[in-house]
Amino acid sequence: MATDGLNWDDRGLMPVVICDARSGELLTLAWANLHALEETLATRSTVLYSRSRGTLWRKGEQSGNRQHVVAVATDCDCDALCYYVLPQGPACHTGAASCFHQLLLEPDSSAGDLRRAVEHLRATIAQRRNAEPESSYVARLLRDGVDRIGKKIGEEATEVVIAAKNPDDDELVWESADLIFHLLVLLEARGIDPDAVGRHLLQRANR
Repeated sequence: MATDGLNWDDRGLMPVVICDARSGELLTLAWANLHALEETLATRSTVLYSRSRGTLWRKGEQSGNRQHVVAVATDCDCDALCYYVLPQGPACHTGAASCFHQLLLEPDSSAGDLRRAVEHLRATIAQRRNAEPESSYVARLLRDGVDRIGKKIGEEATEVVIAAKNPDDDELVWESADLIFHLLVLLEARGIDPDAVGRHLLQRANR
């Protein structure tokens, strides 16, 4: 869609919601004008408009917490934007991952917990790659390689099947968590981004 089809307000501005492309978490609400949007599209880096200063600002220009823009979408009325980003550090000036970290109403369900857990695990596993094997189970698995990790996956898969045949739901949840964890370690060992698995699953869903 061409940018000339967008509906800017009378100040030439449009609200921008910024979301983590992996977790789906809402990170920031900001504003953009046409110049900011064009810069974002050209550089794949978050560029916004400061209403207080009356000028463009580039996320991370001072803090270093830049955002790689994976995709940009507009809403059905073409009067709001969404930047889907891969953040390189906290989005909020307070150091919080998201600007929306002060809850007025506590969540009453665990919707989205799997997505958040997988994103947290993938980051933790990648970080532990450089840890001392004596102090990190993940580092030991990565050091021992695919054969060792594959053996663990085989063991965990068997335990998932056994748990599924028992009436204890908690046991099945626990064993499934172990299986997913070791699968993520295997992908890290092979240098495969879990998003590649996600893309393949989405392709299957769309067939």
